[in-house]
Amino acid sequence: MPRECRRPERPVLTIDPVKQVFDALDLREWLIVKLGVIGGMRCSEIIGLRRGRIGEASAEIVERVCKRDIDTPKTRKSVRLAALSSGLASDIRLWLENSPDSGPEGWLFPSENLARPVGTENVLNRNIRPRLEALRLAWIDYRVMRRTHASLISEKGVDPRLVADQQRHTVDVNQNVYTKLSC
Repeated sequence: MPRECRRPERPVLTIDPVKQVFDALDLREWLIVKLGVIGGMRCSEIIGLRRGRIGEASAEIVERVCKRDIDTPKTRKSVRLAALSSGLASDIRLWLENSPDSGPEGWLFPSENLARPVGTENVLNRNIRPRLEALRLAWIDYRVMRRTHASLISEKGVDPRLVADQQRHTVDVNQNVYTKLSC
């Protein structure tokens, strides 16, 4: 990269704005953001979850939805059981109780006709960002959620290897690209 080029900004949220975001959203969007911020999952992995792949403490990541295409995860290493905190698992159970039951092969976040998953950009632009405009947080996207996950959990003193494993990165990428510690 030429020296005169600006380095890209990679913003993250601190805990107080995260709480504001959670308070501002409806159940579906709240859970999608929580899976990004608390679970550290990619948006394509979140939208690619099926109801039957949610366990008591983990979500089985075996497919993703990227730009409406159903595909395998980004890398072979991305196929995994993603850990879910007890609170996040409880929130998913709440969602499952309040959403249409489409069986174990049904999408966790189905579109209106239940046959396809919701579109990641549609949810972000139609349902999440309008709610965040009043908080001046409409700049948040899925990458910010993942960086926030890495940063908040690192600030709590969690072993960097565990953080990297949850996001399926190397420790180097996790620490040097995703994690931004507050000063």
